[in-house]
Amino acid sequence: MKTIIKLSGVFAVSILFIMGCVPKRELRASQATAQQLRDDSARLAGQVGSLQSNIGQLKQQIGDLNKKVEDLNNQAGMLSSDAAQKQSQLNMSKEQIAAQQKRLAELQDLMARQKQAIEQIRQKMTDALVGFNSNELSVAIKNGKVYVSLQENLLFPSGSATVNPKGKEALGKLAQVLNNNPEITVDIEGHTDSIPIRGRYQDNWALSTARATAIVRILTVDYTVDPTRVIASGHSSYDPVQPNSTADGRALNRRTEIILTPKLDELYQLLESGPGTAGQ
Repeated sequence: MKTIIKLSGVFAVSILFIMGCVPKRELRASQATAQQLRDDSARLAGQVGSLQSNIGQLKQQIGDLNKKVEDLNNQAGMLSSDAAQKQSQLNMSKEQIAAQQKRLAELQDLMARQKQAIEQIRQKMTDALVGFNSNELSVAIKNGKVYVSLQENLLFPSGSATVNPKGKEALGKLAQVLNNNPEITVDIEGHTDSIPIRGRYQDNWALSTARATAIVRILTVDYTVDPTRVIASGHSSYDPVQPNSTADGRALNRRTEIILTPKLDELYQLLESGPGTAGQ
């Protein structure tokens, strides 16, 4: 800009000099040239100002674009981090599913083995007690256990907890199976009908408990079944298998049930442990 102003001054001095030395026609030509130069100078100054304004706008646009680029980079970083986290969660989920599937397979295998063991116990008891009538005893699987149900007419005189000779014979055959299969636990439950007891025992609770403990003594003392495997309990008339309204129903309710269960330690340990720890 300063250069343009200096040029204008030089032209002005030159014009004054020429006015004194040249004809008017040349003077007018010089004046026109000077005016043209002034116009060019003004136009150039305008263009410079416009360019400077454009430069400022471009700088602002560059700043805005740089800010957008920075924001996009930040978003890309967040998306990348989120994607990595989700991938990690997906990998963990796959591992958890695989562990749960393994644990389920282990549980199914153990349950199948337990079912097989229970069936084997039922068959052994059925074979051992084959000489007794169906109205004296029965062997069945219920709730994942083997129930040997011994009727009163096989074991006891009415109102008594003294075991008959035939009942003791049946208990001897049952004890032989128990001694050959030490993994079996034994629950002995005494049951009565709903007719109140009279005589030696205070009530049906006392009678049902006395009968259960009498069988425990025969199994553990006479037939050397390990007493740590045996539990005795009396249920009185409160767990009937038939209504007590008929004589036949009451006869079926007067029973002693010997409930046999294979040890479930391995299954319980698996249930209580975390996935994938069974068999360790």
